[in-house]
Amino acid sequence: MWEKIEQIQQFLKEQKVDGWLLYDNHGSNPFVRELLEIPPHMVLTRQFFYWIPKEGDPVKILHKIEANSLDSLPGRAIIYLSWLDLEHHLKKMLKEARKILMEYSPRNSNPYVSTVDAGTMEVIRDCEVSVGSSADLLQMFTSILSPEQIATHLEAAAVVERTAERAFELISDRLRQEKPITEYEVQKFVLSEFTAQNCITEEGPSCSVNEHTALPHYMARKTTTSEIRQGDYILLDLWCKKALPCGVYADITRVAVASSEPTPRQEEIFTIVKTAQKAAIDLIRDRMAKKTKLRGSEVDDVCRKVIKEKGYGEFFTHRTGHNIDTSVHGGGAHLDNLETSDHRKILPGMCFSVEPGIYLPGEFGVRLEYNLLIHQDRSVEITGGTEENIICLI
Repeated sequence: MWEKIEQIQQFLKEQKVDGWLLYDNHGSNPFVRELLEIPPHMVLTRQFFYWIPKEGDPVKILHKIEANSLDSLPGRAIIYLSWLDLEHHLKKMLKEARKILMEYSPRNSNPYVSTVDAGTMEVIRDCEVSVGSSADLLQMFTSILSPEQIATHLEAAAVVERTAERAFELISDRLRQEKPITEYEVQKFVLSEFTAQNCITEEGPSCSVNEHTALPHYMARKTTTSEIRQGDYILLDLWCKKALPCGVYADITRVAVASSEPTPRQEEIFTIVKTAQKAAIDLIRDRMAKKTKLRGSEVDDVCRKVIKEKGYGEFFTHRTGHNIDTSVHGGGAHLDNLETSDHRKILPGMCFSVEPGIYLPGEFGVRLEYNLLIHQDRSVEITGGTEENIICLI
């Protein structure tokens, strides 16, 4: 833990910040346990703060009934009983500080990291300090994958790629045999394949046909599913991870037609989305090779520009991609300047999806998704496979 503290302090000095104040109240900050390596069984039901100054030892402020809960962490403990005690200790601890970092995002521009509530922020500002966002610092310690995690991601990527192939083979076989098959059955098939490969998933997967594919978060249900017929257009979105504590997700999307060739309209939209996806990865590879700074919002801008220039900007209704870690939507930088303004840096060791889409209401939608893994040497690897053309099932 001391090594991590020293790395944090080095960052604080470089950024000319006086310290990082971590706060949690009964699990309100989901990053704290991971960052501070607090055991899952440790009971923490009261407000606590952990102060990492740019120099010197950390300080922990804990309620009296949980006075020993953070004994595993470096630093001296200050124990409070009442809320008045707590505010007194905070003011005393921060009296020499001018600028600090917390899990806060100005104007909530990035709600994923803005876990400190407004009331607590008022208390801290009453200590006469300026509060900045810990977003970039936080992801350095929570979103960089270890070699073991990278290995699990690559395993999961192989599983989703092969499962997508098998799902389309199932649809093709049923159609050739003139046997019925529904969106919901395909989703069940995908889940069975995951189980057979010792993989688990959050929600999903999603199989949709025709106008359903224009609904980005469509999910077929047993009682509200459509049959897949010859001539249909199909979108399949699937994600899973190995059933391990360190397992990292893989998340891909494929499109297909239940015919021998797609329509010209389908080809047109596919080509635009494919070009936008390529623009995103070209930017990432270029910046990584040049070792220059890259923010998630910049990738979204470049990708979105391609679709806007073709006249379909209003139909690209979500971010370009999301961070991936042990959750399918991870805690690191997203490729987003639409839903949020994610100015966090893209760093070596991160993994994320690249998934532009165009959704035409009442017609169909195209989303192409693979994952990018940025290695520590700044090389960029596509995982989960790519789709060069619309898959034809007949």
